[in-house]
Amino acid sequence: MANRNSIEFKVSARHALFTDPLTRIGGEKCSYHVPTYEALKGIVKSIYWKPTFIWVIDAVRVMKPIRTQTKGTKPLEFGGGNTLAIYTFLSDVEYQVRAHFEWNMQRPELEEDRVEGKHHAIAKRMLELGGRQDIFLGTRDCQGYVEPCAFGSETGHFDDAGELAYSLMFHGFDYPDETGENNLHARFWKPVMVNGCIQFVRPEVCTIRKFVRAMTPKKFGKDKLRDVAQEAADLGV
Repeated sequence: MANRNSIEFKVSARHALFTDPLTRIGGEKCSYHVPTYEALKGIVKSIYWKPTFIWVIDAVRVMKPIRTQTKGTKPLEFGGGNTLAIYTFLSDVEYQVRAHFEWNMQRPELEEDRVEGKHHAIAKRMLELGGRQDIFLGTRDCQGYVEPCAFGSETGHFDDAGELAYSLMFHGFDYPDETGENNLHARFWKPVMVNGCIQFVRPEVCTIRKFVRAMTPKKFGKDKLRDVAQEAADLGV
């Protein structure tokens, strides 16, 4: 993996809620003990993203003890109003994340925007500024903060904990604009944490999938996408 397309960062928050989205229709929710690939991808997309490329999450380090906290919430109901539900959040979380971007080959109309050096420079600049958009850990109820770091630096709580295997967990979504298929699928896998670190498999390696619904990708064109060179110049990159 080339350094010119990768970033490493720390993300922390008072609370996190990483759940299987297929169970989010309603009722009580209980967080996974570790972040999902899709949740981390959402964080890095909030730092910086364009449809020209796809972020790939390589690994995550769990830096603090895994603690949970149960709280009563009042989520909105589809028919209007609020209901009472009990959510089990992760409490006082901190992770180190390593990710890189790859060109989205399903977007040939954006080929001229494939300028690796400038995208990488903008991503690093946005990371230093704390992200382009608000950072959330699984849900908007759990706002977090990002900052650059060297992956593997600092001492983590699970550094000498050995291997911990998890059962089937949600990995992420297969979106039409990334796969070329007009369907949305959910992926699942069985992660293994070794000394606090989870090495994610690539999305195409996941063999367990569930059809969610039909979906068509959004169309982009040169007139709807800001030029990366101009954007870099405006940011002083």
